[in-house]
Amino acid sequence: MTVDKINVDATIKQVKNLLATEDGMSPTLKASLETLLLLVTILLSRLGLNSKNSSKPPSADPNRTKTPRVKNGRKPGGQPGHAGTTLAPVSDPDEINIIPIDRTTIPPGQYRDAGYESRQVIDLDIGRFVTEWQAQVLEDSQGKRYVASFPEGVTRPVQYGIGVKVNSVYMSQHQLIPYNRVEDHFREQLQIPVSNGSIGNFNKEAYDRLEPFDQWLGKQLALSPLIHVDETSINIGGVLRWLHNASNDKYTCFYPHPKRGSEAMDEMGILPAFRGIMCHDHWKPYYKYGATHSLCNAHHLRELERAKEQDGQQWACQMSALLKEINVATQKAGGRLALTASEHYRQRYRDLLHEAEKECPAPDETNRKGRRGKIPRSKSRNLLERLRDFESDVLRFMDDENVPFSNNQAENDLRMTKVQQKISGCFRSMEGAKIFCRIRSYLSTCRKHGVTATEALRLLFEGKAPPFMASEQAL
Repeated sequence: MTVDKINVDATIKQVKNLLATEDGMSPTLKASLETLLLLVTILLSRLGLNSKNSSKPPSADPNRTKTPRVKNGRKPGGQPGHAGTTLAPVSDPDEINIIPIDRTTIPPGQYRDAGYESRQVIDLDIGRFVTEWQAQVLEDSQGKRYVASFPEGVTRPVQYGIGVKVNSVYMSQHQLIPYNRVEDHFREQLQIPVSNGSIGNFNKEAYDRLEPFDQWLGKQLALSPLIHVDETSINIGGVLRWLHNASNDKYTCFYPHPKRGSEAMDEMGILPAFRGIMCHDHWKPYYKYGATHSLCNAHHLRELERAKEQDGQQWACQMSALLKEINVATQKAGGRLALTASEHYRQRYRDLLHEAEKECPAPDETNRKGRRGKIPRSKSRNLLERLRDFESDVLRFMDDENVPFSNNQAENDLRMTKVQQKISGCFRSMEGAKIFCRIRSYLSTCRKHGVTATEALRLLFEGKAPPFMASEQAL
């Protein structure tokens, strides 16, 4: 690594060599200097990390600058031949206003009605709508009263309707708007007094109603041929906790837990029963589950970039180019390479790792200071050994059309949770996190089946299951 035109790696190496040859220095001072050099190395490694060579998000990049858009000489907007869309008139307007001609503005004479020209103004009418049910009361000669039955669900003198609940849950759980701002929306826009407590009760009711869906979802994911799994840190009441995700192109399941490892995965209940292909980023506890594994090559590309930039590993640059080449060839082949092409790339992959052994060798076992465990490796060496030992999992995407190049599906599904944390800062309790996760699992799964969030929530509060649940249950 170079900082202000100073080769830091070479400088540190030179200092270490000087310390090794220094005989008159006290052991305490020598150990202290070696510790300081280690700390400097660790801090410099962190200093050089960004979104291209690690899992850090682009927003965390230092001095992040947006790439200017390249001018191509074309005007903004739709280009010639583009089938665009525009605002279209509706066939059943809610209100029709007739505009008669002021005859004083036209010459005198006889005229016949030749129809009309129409223009429509599409606007929004936000307002409160109150339905009052009046149940007839009959009283017999002895004073006994008989009252007509109210519709199902109408149980109180005054209560909120389904529309209020749908709108509230949609804004707080789907659009991630804080409770206070949802409360302002109802009060100012709709003249409906909805408190923070009521908003929380609506979310809790949605959570309770989704229990059958949650059980159904776990079974569907456990029976799927492929799932993506990942986990990310979340803040619950100021304490570090973990959000686990299992998903694919049809289903999404989020689950919060105090732990990151297998205890949380067992409690989630999906992975212990899963027997398909599991795509992940090589978090070791995942290898306890699933019949087959596929590793995320987007992570590998970032780690290879770090190895090239910070450790000067040239093999990392070549491996990155090879993985990208294989991915392009696989896509052109329709998602799966022919056997001859697959073997060709696999041999190139092995040859490159064999050459990498010379540039990034394993540590010398003769320098072992203790008797137990293996000698610590550098990050570049650990990456090399992973690519070597898990070759099949790294390259599975080129032999199975169902396996993607990366684990981006799981990362994309988790992204909105990170947005929620940026907006609200944290969850107040584990119960609130579980409510959020179950509702988001439902809304994400519905979206993947073409059901909008508003429609999905209305079906939920009406006590109906989305159509895809019935159809897929029958398969």
